[in-house]
Amino acid sequence: MCGIVGILGKNEVAPQLVEALRRLEYRGYDSAGIATVNGSALDRRRATGKLVNLSDLLVHEPLAGKAGIGHTRWATHGAATVANAHPHRAGGVAVVHNGIIENFRELREELEAAGVVFESQTDTETVAHLTARHLASGMTPKDAAFATVDRLEGAFALAFLFEHEPDLMIAARKGSPLAIGHGDGEMFIGSDAIALAPMTDRITYLEEGDRAVVTRAGAEIHDAAGRRANRAMTQIQIDATRIEKSGYRHFMAKEIAEQPAVLADALAHYVRDGKLHLPDVDFTGVDRLTLVACGTAHYACHVAKYWFEQIARLPVDIDIASEFRYRDPVLSKDSWALFVSQSGETADTLAALRHAQDQVARVVAVVNVTTSSIARESDLALPILAGVEVGVASTKAFSCQLLVLYLLALKAAQDRGIDVSAQIADLGMLPGLMNQALGMGKAIAKVAEELAEAQDILFLGRGAMFPMALEGALKLKEISYIHAEAYASGELKHGPIALIDAHVPVIVFAPHDALFDKTISNMQEVMARHGKVLLISDSEGVAEAGQGCWKTLTLPTIAPQLAPILYAIPAQLLAYHTAVAKGTDVDQPRNLAKSVTVE
Repeated sequence: MCGIVGILGKNEVAPQLVEALRRLEYRGYDSAGIATVNGSALDRRRATGKLVNLSDLLVHEPLAGKAGIGHTRWATHGAATVANAHPHRAGGVAVVHNGIIENFRELREELEAAGVVFESQTDTETVAHLTARHLASGMTPKDAAFATVDRLEGAFALAFLFEHEPDLMIAARKGSPLAIGHGDGEMFIGSDAIALAPMTDRITYLEEGDRAVVTRAGAEIHDAAGRRANRAMTQIQIDATRIEKSGYRHFMAKEIAEQPAVLADALAHYVRDGKLHLPDVDFTGVDRLTLVACGTAHYACHVAKYWFEQIARLPVDIDIASEFRYRDPVLSKDSWALFVSQSGETADTLAALRHAQDQVARVVAVVNVTTSSIARESDLALPILAGVEVGVASTKAFSCQLLVLYLLALKAAQDRGIDVSAQIADLGMLPGLMNQALGMGKAIAKVAEELAEAQDILFLGRGAMFPMALEGALKLKEISYIHAEAYASGELKHGPIALIDAHVPVIVFAPHDALFDKTISNMQEVMARHGKVLLISDSEGVAEAGQGCWKTLTLPTIAPQLAPILYAIPAQLLAYHTAVAKGTDVDQPRNLAKSVTVE
């Protein structure tokens, strides 16, 4: 979850390090720090809280040097304090780290027994002290760093910086992403290409177990066995990594507004001349799918289960990635496993992919970052084409995940001899209908002002609207910190109805479809107990059932199977405007980070 960056530059690197960290701040914002080598001297600056606090510190306590490393932290071991902030230093080495060192207690006890005194509670400080001990024994910086990495268990991306070595960084990765950027007489290290984009468009992605010796002349990469390794250099599109608010107050608002455009792009990529364009996908002979993901992507999988089973008649199992391996599911060589992740670096999802790899016929990734670990390790990676998403609460990536999963369900049906021409035709209306839904922003903002006063909120939905209720509740609690829960509407009377009173708003997703009457019956049960119902439906649904509701929101009418994608808009806008009304940090909510690269 943390973000790391390193620069061997031609100019003073402190400003560049801070700017790179700003582009990585979505990975963590509990604290931040940088270390530089100026001539032979190694020094560092660290601050708790947002990156601006580090920037302020550097104004009063500048840090010179043309070589440096930086870190923005999402706390795992130890609270957000200066002592626990990275970089960690011991003797002549400074280290930044993303991941978790699982055997750090054993290593720490060993070092303490040798007289080492620790300043922090972190696992990372152990890495610094272990490297310093190797240096003290006479090892070179390269050998000391490599010997340290050999002792580590867990997941990590590491960058080492050494005093007296202004032309050297060591990088290593296992389980956490790390990339090397190539410049003209300069070299860079970063958690992802976004951090490095302003400095270079030439990127080499380290593979699992790789270590790299980086100088301004280039990078010498070794694989996990210590052999020299040639890793491909990729030229990235700088425009694809641009992160700007473009006049919006928050990244989340911008990303919600971008959904019609990015869905249109995805449709243009996957649907051509009225036909599906998925040439590498053939579901013939596939007897079952396993869908695996975390968080919002997991709810996208729940929606997709309805689609695959109802449209293609293909059975689907769904797993939360963090539970998948430990459940040890029974998989089949006639089945496919689909892994859904915005970043393509979600640690639990990547571990689940590796667990399934040899047990299924094919591993397919649905990802936003096609150069990510999940994409590279899959048999087939399908891009969702959402573009860079900075807001921690996923919005446009979720909609694009839904779209690609829907297209896969249509392809599965087609490959099983089912006519889906009508569903393909319906897709052309989707971007325009989403644009109409965005026009409800002001009405939703007014409702949100009252929702912001609630302490508890319930969401209800039936069929594919149930996972949308789950997603709506997740979005709301993520960024507004209001306790929210979601239930399948029919489950209300099996316990949750005890929570209903005049102070608990109940948000009901109910397009006028085959399940509408059932959902409205459950809604009436809420209203009979003085519950405050916010009904979200189309014009026919609101006309039929809106009487007596606390509030109603009217969406355009859409083909029932596409309704989950359209209804994502009010779910997101309700969460966004409620958070704005409460004054919370919409883009960087407390305790969260965008890319979850630790288990």
